[in-house]
Amino acid sequence: MSDDGTVAEALAKATRSLKASGIPDPARDARWLMADALGVETSGVAVRLRDPLPPDAGETFSSHVAARMAREPVSRIVGGRLFYGRWIANSPFVLDPRPETELLIDLALSEPFAKILDLGTGSGCIALTLLAERPGAVAVATDISPDALETAAINAVSWTVADRVQFEVSDWFEAVEGTFDLIVSNPPYIHPDELPALAPEVSRFDPEIALTDNLDGLSAYRRIAARAPGHLKPDGRLMVEIGPTQGEAVAQMFRNAGLENISITPDLDGRDRVVSARKSDAPDP
Repeated sequence: MSDDGTVAEALAKATRSLKASGIPDPARDARWLMADALGVETSGVAVRLRDPLPPDAGETFSSHVAARMAREPVSRIVGGRLFYGRWIANSPFVLDPRPETELLIDLALSEPFAKILDLGTGSGCIALTLLAERPGAVAVATDISPDALETAAINAVSWTVADRVQFEVSDWFEAVEGTFDLIVSNPPYIHPDELPALAPEVSRFDPEIALTDNLDGLSAYRRIAARAPGHLKPDGRLMVEIGPTQGEAVAQMFRNAGLENISITPDLDGRDRVVSARKSDAPDP
């Protein structure tokens, strides 16, 4: 592909190859991959269409297209994606951040908070975005994977919030101390029976530990519901992302845990996406 002449010619050939491989939006993906190969913003590709494709960019583009034809997501090929308007790096050890998770960010930002706990932080996309949006806040971000926390730490430095976040290797609440204004989590919620139906971009490239509990998809919520009340300040909030069929089950867990003001918020496609709850504002006895 590095001998394809102009940028436009290389794009056209790549689009045909991606389409033949069953990629859903081959022209869009080809543009994104070309932008990375050229080292420009996606909008900058259009003004270079008639330019000769430099040999080094051509080699990079060829490698990118081959990876995409093998169903590797564009965000993993180029090493990251935009999340809530900021570039966040990923790695093989973390879930690729999803646009749907931005709904949780919006809901969290709807009220003040000073101290956050992010359970199963992965790339850090939730905790770090909340810190970036609220310069006075601090956070504890946990994950069972030290490798995931290394990725999150890289993002914290990149976003200049590293001095306001404490990373802890923890199996949910096991290493957590103290109380928080806001607890957030996007835990593994896919039922193992649903794994074969996942797109290869997900099943082959997201770590399994971030996708499923290999039980019923609800075990993480049970553990969160059991211990969140003890780590919430009075009037503190708990927010979790869920699968589209899990809203009522998770909401009931939160009710059984004594939490109040429970709500289920759908995403832009109308699918249940976030369950929110609140601890009573009465001080603990």
